[in-house]
Amino acid sequence: MNSGHEVEIDELDSKLEEAFPGRVVRKDLVHKLKVGFSIPVYVLEYLLGKYCSTTDEDQIKEGLKLVKSAITERVVRADQGELIKARLKRSGSMKIIDLVTVTFDEKDQGGKYWARLATSGLEKVHIDEDYVEKYERVLTGGVWSNIELVYDETIIHGAVTRPFVIANMKPIQIASARLDEWIEARQQFTREEWVDVLLRSMGYEPTNPDFTWRVKMLLLLRLIPMVEKNYNIIELGPRETGKSFVYREISPYAILLSGGQGSVPDLFGWKNRKDKPGLVLKNDLVAFDEVAGSHFKNEANKQMFKGYMEQGSFSRGDDKGTLSAEAGIVFNGNIDGDVESIARTSHLFAPLPETIRNDTAFHDRWHAYLPGWEMPKLKPEHFTPHMGFVADYIAEIFHNGLRPLNYTDTYDAYFSFGNHVGQRDRKAAVRTVSGLVKLIHPDGKCTKEEMAEYVNLGLEMRRRVKEQLKRMNPIEFSRVNLSYLDKETGDEFIAECSELGVTKLIPEGPMAPGDVFSIGWDPTLGRVMLFRIQVAAIPGSGKFKVVGLTSKALRESAQMAHNYLRVNARRLGLEQDIGSYDLNIQVMSPGHGKEAEDIGVAFYVAILSAIVNKPLAGGMIILGEMTIHGVLSRVEYLGDRIRVAMDAGAKQVIIPTTNAADFGSIPPELLDKLRVEFFSDPMQAAFKAISEA
Repeated sequence: MNSGHEVEIDELDSKLEEAFPGRVVRKDLVHKLKVGFSIPVYVLEYLLGKYCSTTDEDQIKEGLKLVKSAITERVVRADQGELIKARLKRSGSMKIIDLVTVTFDEKDQGGKYWARLATSGLEKVHIDEDYVEKYERVLTGGVWSNIELVYDETIIHGAVTRPFVIANMKPIQIASARLDEWIEARQQFTREEWVDVLLRSMGYEPTNPDFTWRVKMLLLLRLIPMVEKNYNIIELGPRETGKSFVYREISPYAILLSGGQGSVPDLFGWKNRKDKPGLVLKNDLVAFDEVAGSHFKNEANKQMFKGYMEQGSFSRGDDKGTLSAEAGIVFNGNIDGDVESIARTSHLFAPLPETIRNDTAFHDRWHAYLPGWEMPKLKPEHFTPHMGFVADYIAEIFHNGLRPLNYTDTYDAYFSFGNHVGQRDRKAAVRTVSGLVKLIHPDGKCTKEEMAEYVNLGLEMRRRVKEQLKRMNPIEFSRVNLSYLDKETGDEFIAECSELGVTKLIPEGPMAPGDVFSIGWDPTLGRVMLFRIQVAAIPGSGKFKVVGLTSKALRESAQMAHNYLRVNARRLGLEQDIGSYDLNIQVMSPGHGKEAEDIGVAFYVAILSAIVNKPLAGGMIILGEMTIHGVLSRVEYLGDRIRVAMDAGAKQVIIPTTNAADFGSIPPELLDKLRVEFFSDPMQAAFKAISEA
C-alpha cells in the first residue's frame, strides 16, 4: 500500500481532484486509520474528506492529526456506555460520534420519538421532531452523526427520569451529492479512466497487472445491487478475494449479515409490528456473507425468499398487507476445492446449504452468478494509495442519483435476444446491462461496441445460473445457449462461460478394453447420474469381484450381465471360456452417484470387451437394463440421460429400440449434437460399441 513514504501523485489523481474537489480522499489513509479505529469506512472517509481531500502532503499530515483527534475524542467504544453517562452527569454536556436510530412510540400521549445511540448504548434519549423530519433515515437504518448530548435531570417522562437529550445533531454526510454534477464531471474521463476511478474508490489499484479488464468488470458487478433495484446476485469463490468488503464498508444503504444468518422477521419485518419493518425495506441490498453455512430449513421461509426475489414484494399475513421493497439479495460464499473438480462432479451451487442446494425454483431467481474463482487473492499491492471518491459521497450518488434511473432498454437500439433467452433470462441480463451503464455511462450514452460487451457479460452471468439449473433438471432448463443478435447485420453471438470447458468427462479417443460409461437412475438422489465401469479380466478360476460403488442393486446388475454371458457364450460364437476368467469390476460415479439398477447392458459390454480384449469407441454412452435372459427394459427419463450424456462430452449414445418412440419428446437441440444408435439385444450393443473403436 506504499505506506511509510510519500505517495507519488499520478495524472488520474490530479484529474479527479480537479473534477471533484472536496469529494475525494487518498485511500491508503483509510487503510492506515481503519486498523486503529473500529468505525465504518464511510464515517472515516467523511472525516478524511473533510480534512485531507488534497494532494498536498503537508496538508494531509495536518489533516490526519485532526482526524485522529476527532476520532479519539468523539468516537466511543461499546464498553463505555456507563462512562458516558457519568461524564454527562458531571459535565452536563459532551460531543460524540455515534449511530442514531429513532423509534416512534404511538402509545405515549400525543406520540413520542425516542433516540437510541447504538455504540454507547444510550436508550430513551430525547430528540426534537425537527431532526427526525429532516433526517428521516434515523427511522429506518440509522444515521452516523456528530451529536451534542446534554444531561437534564429535571426532565421526567411517565413518572421516570429521562435526563439524556440530543441538543444538536449533524449527520456525517457530504453536504451535496448532485447527479447532474456527477454526470457532467464524468465527461472529463475516458471509459478506461472512469473504471479505474471506480476501482480506486473501492480501494483497489487498477494498474496492478492482476486486475485485467475482465477482472475490473467483474469487480464492478459487485456494485450493481447498489445502483439497480431488486438486483439478485450470487458470488462463490475462494477465500480472501474481497467478496464481502464492498457490502460492509462502502455504503450505509447496504447491510451485510455475517455467517449467512437472517430470519424472516429480520428480513421482512415482524408480524403486526409497524416499528419492525424488516431489512429489505430499510436497505438497498441485503448481503449474506459465508452463506454456505446458513440454513433455510423452514419451507415457508424459502417460499418467502423466492416470492420476494421474483416480485420485489411480500406479505407477512398481517394488517400491513402486501409490501413492496427495492433491496437486492446478495449471496457470498466460499468454494472448497477447485472449480474444475466441482464442475466435473456436481454443479456450482453445490457449496450452498443442502436445503436450497438443488432447489431450481430458488436459484432461477438469480440475475447473475459472479465467478468468484476468477478473482485474484488480495495482496497488499492490490490496494491503492491513490485518490478515490469519499465513500459517503459515492453512496449518496448511487442511492439518490443512479438508483432511480432505468437503463434496461438501452440495449434495444442495437441488439435483440436469441430464442433461448426466456423472460427471466431477459430480465436478468438487461438489469445487469442497466447497472453497468449507470456505473460507467451515467448519462446512458455508450457506443455499440461497448453495449455489446455489457450485453454479453449480462448474458454470461445469467447463463452460468442456467447451466447449473440444467444439471439439476436437464429437460426443463435445456435452452441455455443465451445469445444476442446484431439488428444491423443479423449476426448472432452466444455468451460463453469459460468453466464449461472443464466438464467434459468422456474421452473422445478409443477406450481401453472393459472401460464403459453409462447413465443410471439413482433413487437415493432422485435423478440420473453418470457412471463409469472398468473391468479387468484375468485368467483364473471364475472369481467375480465388484469394488468402488458396491450397492446391492449394482452388484446384482453386474452379476446378471455376467451370468447371461456365461450361459450364452457358445451361442454368441465366443471361443473363450467365460468361467476361466477372474473378473475385477470397478464402478465409479464422477457426480457422486451411489446407486443404479438399470445399467446392466453397460456391464455386459464392459465384461465382454475385457474378456475378448477389444477396445471400445470413445465418446460413447451405453444405456439400458437387461434380464438374465437378455430381455431389454425400456429406459426411463431418456431426455434427462441424453442431456447428461451431452454435458459429459458424449458424441454417441447407444439405446434400446424399445425407446425409439420416445424421441418425439426430446428437444431437437439435444439430438442435433449426438449420434444415436439403437440395439435390439445385448450382443448387438456390444458389437456396435466394439466395432466403432
